[in-house]
Amino acid sequence: MKQLSVLFIVSLFIFSCEIKPSEVTKTTTEAQPFVWEAANVYFMLTDRFYNGNKENDLNFDRTNEPAKLRGFMGGDMAGITQKIKDGYFDDLGINAIWFSPVLEQIHDSTNEGTGNTYAFHGYWTKDWTNFDANFGTAEDFKTLIETAHKHGIRILMDVVINHTGPVTEKDPVWDTNWVRTSPNCSYQNYETAVSCTLVENLPDILTESNEAVALPAPLMAKWKAEGRYEQEVKELDEFFEKSGLERNPKNYIIKWLTDYVREYGVDGFRVDTVKHVEESAWNSLNNQAKIAFAEWKTNNPEAVLDENDFFMLGELYGYGIDSKRFYDFGDKKVDYYANGFDNLINFQFKYDAKNDYESIFSKYDEILHNDLKGKSVMNYISSHDDGQPFDKERSKTYESATKLLLTPGISQVYYGDETKRSLIIEGTNGDATLRSFMNWEDINNPETKDLLLHWQKLGTFRKAHPAIGAGVHKMLSKSPYVFARNYKNDNVVIGLDLAKGSKEINVSDQFKNGVTVIDHYSGKTAKVVGGKVSIDSEFSIVLLHQ
Repeated sequence: MKQLSVLFIVSLFIFSCEIKPSEVTKTTTEAQPFVWEAANVYFMLTDRFYNGNKENDLNFDRTNEPAKLRGFMGGDMAGITQKIKDGYFDDLGINAIWFSPVLEQIHDSTNEGTGNTYAFHGYWTKDWTNFDANFGTAEDFKTLIETAHKHGIRILMDVVINHTGPVTEKDPVWDTNWVRTSPNCSYQNYETAVSCTLVENLPDILTESNEAVALPAPLMAKWKAEGRYEQEVKELDEFFEKSGLERNPKNYIIKWLTDYVREYGVDGFRVDTVKHVEESAWNSLNNQAKIAFAEWKTNNPEAVLDENDFFMLGELYGYGIDSKRFYDFGDKKVDYYANGFDNLINFQFKYDAKNDYESIFSKYDEILHNDLKGKSVMNYISSHDDGQPFDKERSKTYESATKLLLTPGISQVYYGDETKRSLIIEGTNGDATLRSFMNWEDINNPETKDLLLHWQKLGTFRKAHPAIGAGVHKMLSKSPYVFARNYKNDNVVIGLDLAKGSKEINVSDQFKNGVTVIDHYSGKTAKVVGGKVSIDSEFSIVLLHQ
C-alpha cells in the first residue's frame, strides 16, 4: 500500500501547476486518525463566504440602509455546503470548519456607534431554537453537516450564552429575571468582567442565577405566533425531567444549544465571550454536550466518524499561550481548561509570528507538552474581530501560511487568508473592514493561484500528519533550518528557507537509511543515505515523509 501511495503522489506532482492536493491526501490520511490538537480549522462568517441560495437573501423586512459592510450580503449555509462539495476545503487540507452563528438573529437593525448594523455576523441571538432565514433552514444545516462528515470534516458550531441581541422596536428586551441591561463591563476585576453588559444595549443573560424562571414573555409570544409553543414547552419539560437541572436561564440555553448536537451530530462548540460567564455554566454546557453527542452516536452508528469526544473551543478574549493554564482578572485567576474547555483561542500568536521559526516552534512545543499537556491552543493570523492581525496589509501572505500551518497547536485559517482577501476596506468603521465578502473573483488570477497552492500544499501536509500540530518538535539543523515532528507512529522532517535547486537535508535518525522519502511540496523522492537526503527542486521548502 505504501509503495502505491508513493507512486500516486509522485505522478501528481510532476508539474506543480497540476497539483490537486485533495487527491494527494487520499492515500496519506487513512493511516493517521484525526486529532483535535492537530486540526486545521477554516473559519468564515457565514454571510460573507458564498451565496448558495439567492432566494433567502431578504427576510424579516431587513430593508434599512446599513453602513458599509454592516448589512446582510447573501452568504448562507447552502454556500458553505456547495464549497465542500466542490472540494475547496479538501484541497486546502481543512478537517474542521467553524462558521459564525446561524441561529435566528434580531430582526431589526441598530447603531452601536459605527453606523446602522444588521446581525449579519450571527452574534445577536433572538431565538436559540430556530435558524435565521437569511442563513438557511434546518434542512440546510443538516445537509451541511452530513456533507462535511462525508469529506472527513468536523463541524464546530459557534454558540453564544452570554447575551441576547440588542433591543430594538422589533426585538423587545427579555424579562428582568432573565437579563440585566446595566452596568457595562469595566474590567477592573472578575465581578466587573462577568456580571455586566459587554456594551450598551446588549442585554446580559443572568448566567449566575440559580433561580427557576418561566420562559421570557417575548419568546413565549413569538412561539405562540409561530404555532410551536406547546411543542417547545413539551421538549423543555422532558429535558429538565431527564437532566435534573434547574430551570434557570443558563440551563434553558444549554438545552437549546445541545439539541443541535443531539439531533444533527455537531462535533464541537466554538464558545463566544468565555470570560463573561461563570465557570459553572461552561462545565454544565460541556457535560450536557457530551451526553448529547453520545446519544447522537448511539442513534446514528453509521455516521460516526471516530471515537473522539465532544470538543469545546473557547474565545477567552485576550488569552495568550504564555498564560498557560490561567487567565488573570486581577483579583482572581481562572483555569478554563479545568472548566469545560479543551482548547482556547490564542490571541498572542499574531505577536509571536513576528519571531523566527525556531523561536516560535520550540516555545509552543515546550508549553503544549508540559503546562498544557492534553490540551491545546488555536493559532490565527487574522480573524473577524482582531483589528491588529499579523499581516493586515497582506504583504507577508506566504510567510503567514508557513508560520501558521507549521506551528504546534491548532491552526485557524480565516476566510481569505489563502486568497489575499483585503483587510483594509475604505469607508468602513471598526471591525467591518475585516469582514468583506470572500474574493472569489480573484481565485483564478495567477498571483492568487500561486499563493493558494502554497496554502494547499502546507494544509494537506498538515492534515495528513498530526505530528505537525500535536507532535514533539526537534530542531535537526540550524542552518539550513531543518526540524522534525513526531507523534506516535507519524514522523516528518521539514526544511525552511533552503536553497533553491539542489539541496542536502539532514534527517538524522528520523528515517532509516535506505528508505525512500517523499517531499510533499515538490513531489520529488529521495533515498536516505547516511542520515541525509538530496532533493533538487525549485522551492525553498521541503516537507518530507515516508
